[in-house]
Amino acid sequence: MNILQGLALLLLCQLVGEAAARLLHLPLPGPVLGLLVLVALLQVQRLRGPAGAASDALLQHLSLLFVPVGVGVMAHGALVGQHGLRMAVALLASTWVGLAVTAWVLDALWPDDTEAPA
Repeated sequence: MNILQGLALLLLCQLVGEAAARLLHLPLPGPVLGLLVLVALLQVQRLRGPAGAASDALLQHLSLLFVPVGVGVMAHGALVGQHGLRMAVALLASTWVGLAVTAWVLDALWPDDTEAPA
């Protein structure tokens, strides 16, 4: 039952985020707002158990979430062939930018009096 409650919590946060983005015409996407709502709700200790159970269940079947992407790539092979190089460059550039920003934020937030873990 915890898994169902956790999935309901995740979907409710998604719904609230989507509704807020559309009704308030916010510049952030609905899933990002829903994630912020989820982070706020996880401060309540009682909600952590169901959310943890749902996340564990989703992580156990994470590979199934890649099936639609694989089917899309196979179905649109001509587009991948036409724009593949640009997509690969964008993917590599965004990965490196994400790594650089993560390292910069970690460096900015890490306390100076302690060393980073090995």
